[in-house]
Amino acid sequence: MSQPGSGTAVAVQEETGLVFQRCRWCGTASFRRLLCPVCASSDLDPERSDGYGVVVRTAVVHRRTSLARNESLVRFPEGFMFRCRVIGTAPHLVWPGARVRPAAGTDPNTGEAVFEVCEADERDRWR
Repeated sequence: MSQPGSGTAVAVQEETGLVFQRCRWCGTASFRRLLCPVCASSDLDPERSDGYGVVVRTAVVHRRTSLARNESLVRFPEGFMFRCRVIGTAPHLVWPGARVRPAAGTDPNTGEAVFEVCEADERDRWR
């Protein structure tokens, strides 16, 4: 755990941001695409998001495991959305409208995006 005021929490947050693509032709933002979903251009520039998003749709799934897990569709302020797993709370307690952030300690290179529900004080930064 990080000590308050030590700066390590800020460093973890900077490491856990998302890299998405923005089309140079039409400006559409997308996540993990080879072509723009609107104009089919392959001229995509990488941009960095802070990773905070809002759950749009959520479901509890039991695929490939006996344990229940959450699978949610998350919208980001940069204009893209994608499906990910939300951890840190019971799968049935994730609700549409919940604010989420990238989970610290997960590897973004594994191919699975894992998020956690934000604390109450972090939600205030969006108002």
